[in-house]
Amino acid sequence: MTALKPSGLSLLALAALFTVQPALAADYADLPPQQAVLTALQQTPAVLAAAAGIQAQQAYGDMIKAGPYEWSVQGSDAQRRIFDTGQIQHDWSVGLTTTIRMPGKSGLDDKLAEQTVQSGTLSAGDAMHEAARKLLSIWFTWLSASAQSDLWQQQTGLLQQQVEAVRRRVRAGDAASVEIDLAQAARLQAQVAMEQANLRRNNATNLLHTYFPSLPLPEHCNPVPPQALDQPLAYWMETGLSDNHELQLARNASRIAQLRAKRADADLVPDPTVSVYYMSQREGLDTFTGVSVSVPITGTLRHRTSDAERARADMTLQKESQVEQRLRGEIGNAWNTAQSAWQNWQLTRSASELTGHNADKIAHAYTLGEASLNDVLLARRQQLDARLIETQAELDAAESRYRLMLDTHHLWPIEAASR
Repeated sequence: MTALKPSGLSLLALAALFTVQPALAADYADLPPQQAVLTALQQTPAVLAAAAGIQAQQAYGDMIKAGPYEWSVQGSDAQRRIFDTGQIQHDWSVGLTTTIRMPGKSGLDDKLAEQTVQSGTLSAGDAMHEAARKLLSIWFTWLSASAQSDLWQQQTGLLQQQVEAVRRRVRAGDAASVEIDLAQAARLQAQVAMEQANLRRNNATNLLHTYFPSLPLPEHCNPVPPQALDQPLAYWMETGLSDNHELQLARNASRIAQLRAKRADADLVPDPTVSVYYMSQREGLDTFTGVSVSVPITGTLRHRTSDAERARADMTLQKESQVEQRLRGEIGNAWNTAQSAWQNWQLTRSASELTGHNADKIAHAYTLGEASLNDVLLARRQQLDARLIETQAELDAAESRYRLMLDTHHLWPIEAASR
């Protein structure tokens, strides 16, 4: 697969758009390095497309500033035949015509152009954020599959040791040979589960290489104990709403709609068209220099356009409120999820430690002839299930915390220079 290469203009737009702030914290042990993340995100097609969109919005803003009117050149050439004498005379004219924006309209167009350019910058920042969300999700899918693969590999090793212990007891006459088959069957089942986990890990690796080809992957997963949230919900709510690209885009759309409504109201006073012309008649014996002005008469079209733009401005205000309302709910849910996930991990860790101690005791008891093989296999499976649940709970707690940090701009320095 050929990697997409950003164009020179896209790279310039990205350099102007994204200001890499000083790192908020050291690199996280269970996440890729921050610089590698930023590089990978900036190379995604969505972010590169958004960078090209900035250039388009800048050009569109310049169009708005320039206004809808241009100069036009008019000219005519005619021949006059004198009836009485049959003489032919040459007449011609030339002129310049343009429409002039009334006072106040240029200022509104300048503001509209500024907000239009701002919308492109905000869209690029939102694209960067969405790409980061995708990276974080696939990364933890890879971590989860890798951790499960490692646990099943350990379980396979433990069950292989159990097979050897059974064989020793069979040779000593302390166990039936059928127990070797039972132990081997358990080991093979664990090996099948390990291969399935390897498949999930390989699929996640493929997705990371496909979407973020420059992102380095460690040889083994490196989960670390997640931290509890150290700030109340109000803190995350305030920071999450103050820098949210989606909300800023909604507010920007509302401001653009309000400016368009004001511009439509201003257009109720039509712009005059002014012409300056020079005429020559009768082979230059008669010459004329003049100015003409024409002004459209305001009619139904202009009034209905103004009504439509005001209604659209009201609609965008409500959409802005809708976006803010939804984001408040999402941030609150994300905070609750992170809190609950950390508590669940604490509980599953305790349960995993207990089942692990119990499995070790039963395995030792089997070597002494004080427990059956079925008891050992059941205890080992319970131990593995508890460890799988604990590991997944640990990863869920870390991911939910990182997701909240990402959405509130506390994880990676990917803030767009959009202010």
